[in-house]
Amino acid sequence: MRYSPLTAVICITALLLSACDTDGPLTGAGEVNLYSSRHYDTDLALYDNFTEATGITVNLIEAGADELIARIQSEGKASPADILITVDAGRLWRAEQAGIFQSVDSAILSERLPAPLRHPGNLWFGLSKRARVIVYNLAAGLPVPLSDYSDLADPAHRGKVCIRSSSNIYNISLMAGIVARMGEEAAEVWAEGVVENFARPPQSNDTGQIRAVASGECQIAVVNTYYLARLAASDDPADLAVASAVGIIFPGQQANGTHINISGAGVVASSKNKGNAIQFLEYLTSDNAQSLFADGNAEYPAVPGIGASSTVVGLGEFKEETLNAAELGTHQATAVMVFDRVGWQ
Repeated sequence: MRYSPLTAVICITALLLSACDTDGPLTGAGEVNLYSSRHYDTDLALYDNFTEATGITVNLIEAGADELIARIQSEGKASPADILITVDAGRLWRAEQAGIFQSVDSAILSERLPAPLRHPGNLWFGLSKRARVIVYNLAAGLPVPLSDYSDLADPAHRGKVCIRSSSNIYNISLMAGIVARMGEEAAEVWAEGVVENFARPPQSNDTGQIRAVASGECQIAVVNTYYLARLAASDDPADLAVASAVGIIFPGQQANGTHINISGAGVVASSKNKGNAIQFLEYLTSDNAQSLFADGNAEYPAVPGIGASSTVVGLGEFKEETLNAAELGTHQATAVMVFDRVGWQ
């Protein structure tokens, strides 16, 4: 069976209640109920491989991250969800604040995943990475200065910068990282400078920013690496032309390194199949699973020593920021307030 329908287990007798105690390695009917906001065919291959290796059936529910968080909250202790997988540490933090996750003690996860990619209390774990980089129009040449995020606020770039809305979770997490490093006051000064340098009001998605830079509508934009990798790996000549028209800068190479964010997952507090859920998370850190998981969204594997796809590798080598991903959630509220005060739409 590929994916069985997801059903809630109702324990109506003392015997059935004891059967719902799930601290063992293989519990319930040998299943794990997965709520995921990732929508990639390679993820389906992961689930098939896990079932083949363990005999544990993966029951999948897909929706947006906020929808899944609200659903688990609404379901309460009766929720059938065992694992929540989502994109961006900011969304993991929102789930954490909603009380959705429970702490997991796993030597495998602790050994395989670097500390910055794990919640300090083991509530969630990063499973793939992306970098938030700067792109520029190659035909116009490299704008100067432009080697760090701080340079985006330089008056030399007045009218040159395209970027997404302040409500976008990627920008919220980027700002949260800046607040963590620089403090709220300095972050606000930086944000004011960036707003003054806008080439147009914030709009569109990261792919839209890349296209705007390639067309010359603006000269500089901030995007996640996987958007670049998708264009560079496309079969569409128009996408390839866009990718070849922009240059990439990994910010902070002489300072703190480039901002890193994650896709990640945690075990739901009300999990009825906790042992299976932990086993599934551990499986996602295996070498083969890491390659498939990261390739599904053109990301970097979270486990050190595992190679990314050739397209992602082709973007270049860089030094990563070592800030714990949990900080991107801790400073999220401050980041939003900073955006509001400087008029970043």
